[in-house]
Amino acid sequence: MVLTASTMLPLGTQAPDFHLPDVVSGQTISLVSFADKKALLLMFICQHCPFVKHIQAELARLGKDYFSSDLGILAISANDAEKYPDDRPESLQAMATELDFKFPLCYDATQEVAKAYTAACTPDFFLFDQERRLVYRGQLDDSRPSNDKPVTGADLRLAISAVLANNPVTSEQNPSIGCNIKWKPGNEPSYFGS
Repeated sequence: MVLTASTMLPLGTQAPDFHLPDVVSGQTISLVSFADKKALLLMFICQHCPFVKHIQAELARLGKDYFSSDLGILAISANDAEKYPDDRPESLQAMATELDFKFPLCYDATQEVAKAYTAACTPDFFLFDQERRLVYRGQLDDSRPSNDKPVTGADLRLAISAVLANNPVTSEQNPSIGCNIKWKPGNEPSYFGS
């Protein structure tokens, strides 16, 4: 495990499009899938990461809390499933089912979507406004597996509330910290420092 922080993609960045399979339904998910939503949250997660396991119940709560709202939510896993079989689509499907995710969980087999978003760690969060401009990229909250702080989702929930209320999201944002995305050999992006 390599402790890694978010790249902190510049605020205002336009969301890159993508076409990825949902591991549960098999449907192809893209930006257009969320066209009726005022905001969109993309979360790069995986099944095996201790940082994701630490917050997975809160991720499921987010899905339930915002299920009938103007927020679209999508989780993406981009880990090399050959070297990390716990992150195979079948394992991700089991995770989504067990946690009763109310949002799609897609598998980025080529890792091109992760690269387009400059995703670096699991978990990594990207919140976009109605025009799909980046308004938040940072941590869920201050809780980590190594500290005793409760998992509340406070930082991310504050940003979601602001964007849904048409209020500005504070630019003071703390990077997410987690395991590095498990890049396929020779596929490491330049922003990852390889």
